[in-house]
Amino acid sequence: MTGWIVAALLGIACVVLAVRVLADRARRKQQGLFGPWPIRRIRLHEVDPVFTAGAFGPTVATEVAFIGRGPIMVPGGTSDAEAWILAVLAKGADCLFEFGTCTGKTAYLWGRNAPDNSVIATLTLAPSQQHEYVKGPNDTEEDTQFALNESAFDAFLYTGTPIAGRVQQLYGDSKQFDETPFLDWADLVFVDGSHAQSYVESDSAKAMRIVKPGGLVLWHDYAGPGHAPGVFAALNALASTVPLRHVDGTTFAMWRRPA
Repeated sequence: MTGWIVAALLGIACVVLAVRVLADRARRKQQGLFGPWPIRRIRLHEVDPVFTAGAFGPTVATEVAFIGRGPIMVPGGTSDAEAWILAVLAKGADCLFEFGTCTGKTAYLWGRNAPDNSVIATLTLAPSQQHEYVKGPNDTEEDTQFALNESAFDAFLYTGTPIAGRVQQLYGDSKQFDETPFLDWADLVFVDGSHAQSYVESDSAKAMRIVKPGGLVLWHDYAGPGHAPGVFAALNALASTVPLRHVDGTTFAMWRRPA
């Protein structure tokens, strides 16, 4: 009897180890345990030809003013690669809109790299407005708390810098935000607010109305069901009606509005 118990325990351990190996492999390949995620992947140069690599890698056309984060963890931070992509895309954008200001780093990088006459609008929930946050029926408590933790700033990285005059800081709950003044306005929209499914659904609908024909919408945190399940579920559902794409090597999903 003891031998059977030992064999059974060893079998269970082998299964657990195999699942962990498969999960790690899936994570590295940015796909599900048994196959690709629902949104089809594309290479970075398919987002914009400026990212086409030369003989030495990225070309000087992608040179930007930049602040990396290295090993330093910051609230709501994009990776260095993602921040670089956002900064490069800003070089060709006159009007830029962001859901989820957080520390203001994206707004600052946009201001440093976008044309001098560009305008940046960025929306966040002010610390004094946290009571306005409305949790949806399918939203997790973890996503709710994460969103509130990122809504703790009333001064930002761009505050007091030369680009502050080009930043239109908007405050309020994004579900209640009236996007009408910004319809067909932005060349580039970045959706990086609450990870909660109800907020991703609401922010996505507004982002797709804010972006102008030919403009680009990027979503952050499309990284599988174990990372931000609300983002994953909302974008997979949206992809059934809109041709979203997942940018290889990043947690970006993207959609370019037909010109």
